[in-house]
Amino acid sequence: MKKSCIGLLIAALGVIPATGFAQVKLGAKAEAGATIDADAEGADAKAGGDASANGEGDAAAAGEGDLGAEGEGVGDICKIDPAACPVLDMKKEAARPIKESIYAVQQLYVMRARRLEFNPWWNVTSLNDQFVQHTGPGIGLNYYITNVLAIGANFRYYAPFNEDSKFNGQVRRAARVAVPLNEYQWGANLDFSYVFAYGKFAGFGDFIFEYDAYVLGGVGALSTRPIAVIDPDNRNFEYKPKLAFDVGLGLRVFFSRWFAANFALKDFGYNEQLENLGTNEVDPSKKSDWLGKNSFTQNVELQAGFSIFVPFSFDYRLPK
Repeated sequence: MKKSCIGLLIAALGVIPATGFAQVKLGAKAEAGATIDADAEGADAKAGGDASANGEGDAAAAGEGDLGAEGEGVGDICKIDPAACPVLDMKKEAARPIKESIYAVQQLYVMRARRLEFNPWWNVTSLNDQFVQHTGPGIGLNYYITNVLAIGANFRYYAPFNEDSKFNGQVRRAARVAVPLNEYQWGANLDFSYVFAYGKFAGFGDFIFEYDAYVLGGVGALSTRPIAVIDPDNRNFEYKPKLAFDVGLGLRVFFSRWFAANFALKDFGYNEQLENLGTNEVDPSKKSDWLGKNSFTQNVELQAGFSIFVPFSFDYRLPK
C-alpha cells in the first residue's frame, strides 16, 4: 500500500513540471497577445489608410477638375439633383480679383427721384384769423427731379366752407361794431419743394418710422371777395382772383415706401381789399365806395393729409 502511494506521488511530480513547461508565462502571454493585436491593428490601419488615400485621391481627382456643363467633380450632388449641379469654371472663378465693399451707411428707405407724389389734404384751420375760418379740401401733384428737389402744383377749394365766427355776430349786436371780413373761393399755386432732412424714429415700442421734412415756396392765384357786413342791404361783392405767394414747412411720416402721412404749415400772402367801413348816405349803391384801401393779407393754414408715390416700387442704383 505504501509502495503504491509512493509510486503515485512520483508520477504526479513528474507530470507537474511537464505541464508547467507546456504553459506560457503570464508576461510572455500578454506580450504575445499585444504583438498579435498590434499586428492586426497595423494591418487594419494600413488597409484603412490605403482605402482613405484612394478615396481622397479619387475625391481630389474629382474635386480638382473643372466644373463642366455636366457638373464634373461635384460627386453625388449631380447624381442626386442634376438641376443643382453647378456649371462654374472653378479655375476662372479663383483667378477673378476680389473686390470687397463695406457699406457703413444704410440705403435710403424711400427714393423720390423721378416719382410722382399725389397729396390730397384738408385745411384744418386758419391760424391767424380769429374772425373767419377758410377751411376746405386741396390736392397737390409733385414731380421729383432729384431725390430732394421737386416741382409741383396744388389746388384748393374754399367756397362752401368759409365760416364766420359766432364772436363777430355777438360783437355786432352788442357793441354795434363791425369787423370787415372776406371769404375765399379757390386757390392755385405752382411750387418748388426741397427735402432738407430725413431720418427715422421709434414709436409704439417696436415700430420704426421713416420721415422727411421739406420746405416749399411758389406763386399762384387766390380768388377772394369781401363779406358785406357794414351795409349788407346795398352791397354785393364778387369773387376776383389775386396774385398770391406761398411759403411753407412740411413733414411726411412713411408707413411704406409709397404711402405717408403728410402735415404742412403754409402761409399765403396776397393783396386784399376789404369792405369800406364808411357808407355813402347819398348814393349807397355807388360801387366805388364799397371797397376800402388795399392791404397785404396773410392766411396761415394748417393742412393734414397723405402722400402716395407713383410708381409704387423703385430700384437702387447700387446693390447695397
